[in-house]
Amino acid sequence: MLARLLVITFVESLATTLIERGIYFYSHSRLGFTDAENLGLALGFGAAYVAGALASHSAAARWSEKRLLVAMLLAQFAAHAVLFVWAGSYVLVVVNAIIGGLNGLKWPVIESYVNAGRTPAAQAGTVWRFNISWAPAVVAGLAAAGPLIGWWSPSLFALAGALNLGGLALAWPLPRRPAHLPADHPERPAPEALARFRGLLASARWSMLASYALMWILAALLPRVFADLGVEVRRATALSSLLDVFRTMAFLVLGLWRGWHWRRWPLVIVIFGLPAGFFVSLYGPDVATVLAGEVIFGLAAGMTYYAALYYAMVVKNAAVEAGGAHEGLIGAGFAIGPLAGLAGGAIAPAVGGPVSGMAAGVAPVILTCAAGAVYSLARARRRRV
Repeated sequence: MLARLLVITFVESLATTLIERGIYFYSHSRLGFTDAENLGLALGFGAAYVAGALASHSAAARWSEKRLLVAMLLAQFAAHAVLFVWAGSYVLVVVNAIIGGLNGLKWPVIESYVNAGRTPAAQAGTVWRFNISWAPAVVAGLAAAGPLIGWWSPSLFALAGALNLGGLALAWPLPRRPAHLPADHPERPAPEALARFRGLLASARWSMLASYALMWILAALLPRVFADLGVEVRRATALSSLLDVFRTMAFLVLGLWRGWHWRRWPLVIVIFGLPAGFFVSLYGPDVATVLAGEVIFGLAAGMTYYAALYYAMVVKNAAVEAGGAHEGLIGAGFAIGPLAGLAGGAIAPAVGGPVSGMAAGVAPVILTCAAGAVYSLARARRRRV
């Protein structure tokens, strides 16, 4: 069944990315959205995503994981069909938010199916397979979005809907509920080990929140960044996917080398790498510098995502609740980032320009998340086993 679940992961990640990341290139190039309007579009998606993710555990408990997954795939197909027929500005904003909520409900269920019933040792390998199933699909989806928009923009939504139908066919044979490892299983970590895992999990989650907040600002603004540098939309989406290429590379390395488990130093690197990569990507004077920033950011984002998901699945025994909290933080980042970006744009004239404004807007996010990550690492050190 794992192979089927990993194919579902790839297919649905591809469908998700076409809209989740490609839509900002569509709105900028076809509808003339400004930076502020794209940030608002991202904010609506993020707010709905976090609501869906936080509701996923109770929804799965009430309806079963399979019913919830099937319902979300059908609803996403319908939403993409609406955008295929008409994707004007107001419709796009509303339907994009609906898609955000559906994604927030969907992904915790997939993560639970993939990881349920496995020991911590087995989960390390399973999380790796999961990550290298969805991450390359992000690269492929973002690279494909530009040519689709340039060729015939409704094809972006048509392909996403077709992929949802493929995911639905693959999900149909799944069991009603995934089987979880008993809480008293002998290979479950000892209480002392779980205490340290919780500290590392908390640190990774703080940094992951920052990574998605900053990433969603980049997702909304990179279309304009590349346009200003003279890169047309067919190439711009592929160039913006370099971040995801290096995030995938981080997943590959972390999965093959497990010496980072229990260690704090990878999470320390992330704390500094995320803001550095963000500002270089957003304000690089040429394409090469922007791409260098994407490399830095992608590696740091990959490291914190992998750690957060692995530690969550171990601590929470792969329950939908674990995936819901994980995806809820991602959704919170989707919302907080654009909100900080809008605030930065609003105060830019008063603080000396767009660079200073953006720095002032995102500083509270970066500093708060860094403080939370450092505090959690300090607690994990005291609980060392």
